[in-house]
Amino acid sequence: MVGLKPPEVPPTAAMKFVSAGMAGCIADVCTFPLDTAKVRLQIQGEVRIPRSTGTVEYRGVLGTLSTMVRTEGPRSLYSGLAAGLQRQMSFASIRIGLYDSVKQLYTPKGAESTGLAARVLAGCTTGAVAVTCAQPTDVVKVRFQANGALPDGVRRYSGTVDAYRTIAREEGVRGLWRGTLPNIARNAIINCGELVTYDLIKDALLQAQLMTDNLPCHFVAAFGAGFCATVVASPVDVVKTRYMNSSPGQYRNVLSCLLALLMQDGLAGFYKGFVPSFLRLGSWNIVMFISYEQLQRAATLAWPAHS
Repeated sequence: MVGLKPPEVPPTAAMKFVSAGMAGCIADVCTFPLDTAKVRLQIQGEVRIPRSTGTVEYRGVLGTLSTMVRTEGPRSLYSGLAAGLQRQMSFASIRIGLYDSVKQLYTPKGAESTGLAARVLAGCTTGAVAVTCAQPTDVVKVRFQANGALPDGVRRYSGTVDAYRTIAREEGVRGLWRGTLPNIARNAIINCGELVTYDLIKDALLQAQLMTDNLPCHFVAAFGAGFCATVVASPVDVVKTRYMNSSPGQYRNVLSCLLALLMQDGLAGFYKGFVPSFLRLGSWNIVMFISYEQLQRAATLAWPAHS
């Protein structure tokens, strides 16, 4: 047996909620530079008025990371981490921690197993609720990650708290919820790609007795979940990043942002930053799901009376 053994009594909803937030934070700390590289590659080539001079050009994942370290210093790789961790504590806790509970709500009484429809509905529901609650933290995270790409004289924010204040002051409270609809669409897709795929792969491996419920099983299921999520969510993710990072009035709405991207870069534009997206989502899923499974088991062992 690799890792902690599965508990005889399943963890409570509260244990899952807290474990999911902690696992999301652990995964973010481990993979944040890849997320920053993804954002920089996605916004590269974006038409801005006025155009800034001396804009740095990024090439590939490793090229982007090395360019950032060379021009902005190593700390730039974790620019926006505070907002990222704030986001995970609310976002991951809801969309991942409440998934099993919501899945049971959609499962008909007396059913022997949970069907695909119930899993998909649960993934969409928790994803949408999580986005609605955590959207301001996501807007600040994306803005702050993109902020470092600007020359020193035109950088918009000096820190995470300053970003919240500036966005609220210049764009109103609605500015903190900019891009909520594309983000709900993205996270409904990602939630289904991640959680439902992980759920199905793990169940299939266990039922076929190819693996036992331990770390290797969680690794395989998480890798598959990360790949599926990246393939289906990348187009929505690119539009979401561009729209969240846009200046007021740059795009009339999400559709105009999508059309501008299509006209400027063609269909390939929807998969800008695909490699860092996959590296990030794949590694994020592996770290998160393994941490989540182990944290749940540790919580159940630590507080058996509450199970």
